[in-house]
Amino acid sequence: MNLKRMLVLSIMLALIVSIASACSSGNGEKSKGGKLEKVTLLYPGDETDRFSSFIDKELAEKLAKDIGIKLEVVFVPWSQYWEQKDIMLAANEPIDLYWDGLPDLAAIVNKKQAQPLDELVEKYGQDMAKVLPKEQLQGAEIDGKLYGIPSAYAPSSAMYQLVAVRQDILEAVGMEELNTPEDLKTFATKAKEKFPQMKGPADIIFKPLTRYFAEEQYNWIAVEDLVVFGEDTKKAYSYYETKAFQDMAKFNRSMNQEGFYSEDLTIKYNERDTRMQTGLYLWVEGSLGKEMEIANSVKANAPEAELKSYLLADDKPRYITATGGEVLGIPVTAPNPEGAMKFINWLYSSKENYLFALYGVEGQDYEIVDGRIKKLTTDEFFYEWMFRNQNYQLFAPDISQETIDQYKSWDDKAVLSDSIGFRFNNEKVKNIETALREVAGKQFAAIRSGFVDFDTEYPKAVQKLKDAGIEEYVAEIQRQLDEFLANKRK
Repeated sequence: MNLKRMLVLSIMLALIVSIASACSSGNGEKSKGGKLEKVTLLYPGDETDRFSSFIDKELAEKLAKDIGIKLEVVFVPWSQYWEQKDIMLAANEPIDLYWDGLPDLAAIVNKKQAQPLDELVEKYGQDMAKVLPKEQLQGAEIDGKLYGIPSAYAPSSAMYQLVAVRQDILEAVGMEELNTPEDLKTFATKAKEKFPQMKGPADIIFKPLTRYFAEEQYNWIAVEDLVVFGEDTKKAYSYYETKAFQDMAKFNRSMNQEGFYSEDLTIKYNERDTRMQTGLYLWVEGSLGKEMEIANSVKANAPEAELKSYLLADDKPRYITATGGEVLGIPVTAPNPEGAMKFINWLYSSKENYLFALYGVEGQDYEIVDGRIKKLTTDEFFYEWMFRNQNYQLFAPDISQETIDQYKSWDDKAVLSDSIGFRFNNEKVKNIETALREVAGKQFAAIRSGFVDFDTEYPKAVQKLKDAGIEEYVAEIQRQLDEFLANKRK
């Protein structure tokens, strides 16, 4: 082979390598050597055969082709999720992405569990930013920096203040609707008599009950439900010392004494949705659209089940208090924060990707008929509520148009809370907060659910709350709140 021919072949080979390298650049960029970037997602819930198969096969193939990453999902049961999340992140486990509650954002940031995302969004999240408005993202900002991705862009007023009930049973016992705690007790009484196989409520629904009993509407603004914001007075209050809490706890005590609440409602509080989905329970705390989220799971065990959500004290105002209740965070210690943002961006970059991640393979796991999405299996994929986006959201065939219309217009008459965007920085009172959280968990959880006698246990619990520093804690929140509101008025 002559020298000229060898030179030509060398140039051609170099061009081929260059083209191959270019093909794996951009948002789909692979790591050096052509290997896929690993992204580890910490995920609440139980692993299932089909979901795992989907992650390992169909999803893996698409993510590798589209953005050059390999997603590894670490499943943690709901009952252990928050504790395990804290332990794993404190131990610098290689977690790139996880889910948590948006109201806890400041505490998450102070524990170094979330890093600023502004540069990552600018570089890798532009497709996501097209379907998550700036106002939505601002809900996860602290001091002007973005620390998480609010993971549900949808109507949100009166978040967690609704009750999702078995409407079929409600009507079967001669009732049409619910609006008061006494309505709930009447429903439970009649259902127990006519449907003895039912196990009663799946949940103590303390936030819906608080809505009913409160003289002014409250918005929770600290961890462990310690402090609320009064929408009328613009003041911070120790929630467990409010009259609304006391009235709610007394009502729940009466429900316990009359045999409607099982001990699981207190001991296994975080399993309330799982209980409801067995088809053997009457109600669970709801948020807008909750009945649509869990309907298939309930019907799998009780095919005749019909669900409907109610807002107690429906005549009271509904406040928008946060741009979604959950947040996706990227830890400070994430091995691959870029890959985590690429995955989020990929999911929101098109309706095709969104439906694929949340529902599986079209034609195998779901189909779209007349603009409605019909699941072909009972298998669950990534939680729809965790990534919900109203630009892409579809509804099941059995959801009435009336329900859909109500859902879409839910926030039309809502009031924007003055506290929206407020994130408490607990840096100065971290030790106090730790002590208060312990009191809340050990003392007030049982009182809240009516599991113990109110008259004897409540005064003792309040004293422990005061000894732990609740007054100083509330004062610090009020100081930051006043500053926040003053800046907002400028």
